[in-house]
Amino acid sequence: IKINMSLISGCSDSDGENMYGLDGEEKWYADFNKKEEIYPQPPFVVNPFHYQEGTYEGAVANQQVCKQNLKVDMQAYKNPPLQRDAPSGVMIYTRDEVEFGEKNYLICYVTGFYPAPVNVSWTKNKEKVTQGSSINVPYINKDGTFTQISRLQFTPQQGDIYSCAVQHLALTQPETRLYEVESSGQPDPGVGPSVFCGVGLTLGLLGVAAGTFFLIKGNECS
Repeated sequence: IKINMSLISGCSDSDGENMYGLDGEEKWYADFNKKEEIYPQPPFVVNPFHYQEGTYEGAVANQQVCKQNLKVDMQAYKNPPLQRDAPSGVMIYTRDEVEFGEKNYLICYVTGFYPAPVNVSWTKNKEKVTQGSSINVPYINKDGTFTQISRLQFTPQQGDIYSCAVQHLALTQPETRLYEVESSGQPDPGVGPSVFCGVGLTLGLLGVAAGTFFLIKGNECS
């Protein structure tokens, strides 16, 4: 079994990040604005994992060292031009199948940008929404760009229109995606069911192909 563990630690003049990850998912990160450590684990986890006491304090100390090193590097390299890559992908979708009146989450998935972070804002029927929204710390991709995910808790009602607007240094204007609650009253499946359906269809086709192969082989042997 191959497991990919990662540590991301970095800073800028005004911001910083310290995060531990496992197989592309966050295990722990430091929220320097709220001055606390965050364990973004799903609520159904029976025995949540915790790092040893003092991990957050260590992250704060690392930030101080990082900013000192950054200041020295900027002076040595005489303020080099900053690379800027706009997000290559922005998607909005629901976490669960949609049922009117039942709480759910909208996901705004942003990837392929550099440097981090992005700013994500939400609207409901063109009115700005902040309550129930959250955003994770940037996660680095294999190509050196970043991915960031924002969530909005909402209760679907017929005809409501939501949007997530993404702002980044490389964008001259926000990149916006819309989500309209279906008016048919039928459940609007999220990404998860579509993925499972695709996997099931693939396995079914593989089963048909395997059955055809053995049928032909059986006829050749008889």
